[in-house]
Amino acid sequence: MRSTAVARKDLTQSSRTARREHARHRKLSKVSLALIGGPVILAVVAGSVFAAEVRAQHRPQKNQATAAQPDAAARRPDPNCTLLVPDNPLSARGLATPYRLVATDPAQGPCHEANPDQSAFVEAAIVTPNGKLTLYNPLVIDKGTKPAAPTARPSVPRGSTVGIWFGFNSAELTLRASGRRDGPARGQCVNGLPGSVFGQFAYCNAPAFFRAANAQIAKGHLRIPALGRAKDGLPCPTTRDFSVVDQDGSDNVVTHYLADAHGRIAQNNAASRAALKDGARLTNRGDRHHRHNGGARWATTRAPKDLANGSDNLLLTQFMDPALGCKPFTAPDQSGDGRATSALALDELSAAAHQKAPIALVPRNDPMTLVDGRSSVAKTNAYRTGVDMPAVGAGADGDGAGFCTTLFRDPAGIQRVFKDKPLFEKAPSPDPAMAPNLFGFLAARANQTFTNLGCDHLLGAADPIVLTTNADGVVTDAVLTALGRTPPSAAPSTGTSPSTSPSTPSASPSTPSAGRGAGPTATNQATAPTSGSASPSPATQQPQGHRYGSSTATPTLASPRRTALDGASLGRASAPVGNGG
Repeated sequence: MRSTAVARKDLTQSSRTARREHARHRKLSKVSLALIGGPVILAVVAGSVFAAEVRAQHRPQKNQATAAQPDAAARRPDPNCTLLVPDNPLSARGLATPYRLVATDPAQGPCHEANPDQSAFVEAAIVTPNGKLTLYNPLVIDKGTKPAAPTARPSVPRGSTVGIWFGFNSAELTLRASGRRDGPARGQCVNGLPGSVFGQFAYCNAPAFFRAANAQIAKGHLRIPALGRAKDGLPCPTTRDFSVVDQDGSDNVVTHYLADAHGRIAQNNAASRAALKDGARLTNRGDRHHRHNGGARWATTRAPKDLANGSDNLLLTQFMDPALGCKPFTAPDQSGDGRATSALALDELSAAAHQKAPIALVPRNDPMTLVDGRSSVAKTNAYRTGVDMPAVGAGADGDGAGFCTTLFRDPAGIQRVFKDKPLFEKAPSPDPAMAPNLFGFLAARANQTFTNLGCDHLLGAADPIVLTTNADGVVTDAVLTALGRTPPSAAPSTGTSPSTSPSTPSASPSTPSAGRGAGPTATNQATAPTSGSASPSPATQQPQGHRYGSSTATPTLASPRRTALDGASLGRASAPVGNGG
């Protein structure tokens, strides 16, 4: 039954404001990475969407009021972008054809793939008739540009089934046809419901891929590795483990791209790195007349930037698993020199095969499954279908209050993170600007999730996680209290600037303050909210989409046929088409 607390929320907030708020929440709660270098080295993670937001807060303000608006626009990239889908995305040729990134509404500013705050990512999985699994990451480039290096040629054997998934580092990603042929329709792409996109997530032909993969599993042709035991003695976690999920589980991808100094994008492989290195040398030679020592110029040339998608999958397989002594399910990446790597599709197959109760299925209060701020069974099911989850059923399945209760009360949920604190404290943080180690990051993420899911309103309880931050607002410690028990009162911050958290008017426990305090500060919501509380629930944290969107319509995709109220485009639901190459 849908929560009345969600239904009672004031839904008059403009969609533009809601999108900004949602984007800010995502920056605080997701692993948004922008790595530097070639192969992924996870000991040190440099740069993130969250860190970029913090850096923007420390920039000096313009002296003149007339200059303040352009400066603000420069610091806040357009959070809503569109991907132009190739004509035949499920074919080998379509996989090798770059997707093109454009602004959904050009009046809101441009979208650039090389900007970590706007980067979009594509991840494909291919299963053959004999059960062989491979991966391929199609490239994303800015419209009107060319790749920094040629894309790798994928192999899609006859009879194979291809699934494609999308991730986005900002608020709303829309899929649209790139030409006269309707690529999204041919690819069976789902972007949400008519008038209400998921947000950061979309997929093409995912249900067919999972049917094919599961059929190969049933025949014994495809085997899903056992989870193994973690260092804490429990089964290694999956993307459906309550110790892993946050406000929107099973979202985004593990794809990495390379960007050169000019913002051109390439796939993450040896040929691309060589091409980018050669391109940097040529640029250096062309500038030698400006310097006496061309070699010195080359020595300081910026290395390729590794763009990564902030995702639950990346957090699990590249941070939590190593800390717990676990190994994810991997397959060869055709676009990455055949390296064995993880992927959303593999994570979901593993979770479906091995995750034991309690199982964290996407709930109806997931911000990506709301329609105009209200829960929608149709949109929740459209999302679940794309990640191989069963449809919403009877009982507590999909119930937001039940999801919140398990996440924060069950020993298999956030309690496991605190139990494994010694392990996670030794692991690197996905975002050092938020916390110095993985434990602090996970605690801050869970603290934000409680509010972003509306658990405070659904359960009538205060956030059970109390964070301790240092003078710079970095989370240095955390305590978990029993759900429903009033946590320690928040000590007043001694910082000189107000909190940047969009979730409550009070001080944010996980957002670095612009000012400097006198020392460590314990922060949290000190009292349980009431029904009249002004604290936002999921109703104000989801991009509201088009106001005429229906919560019972057939899942669809965006194409150039119809223009919506906010500049995004809608298309019609398409008939099933074939797949493979």
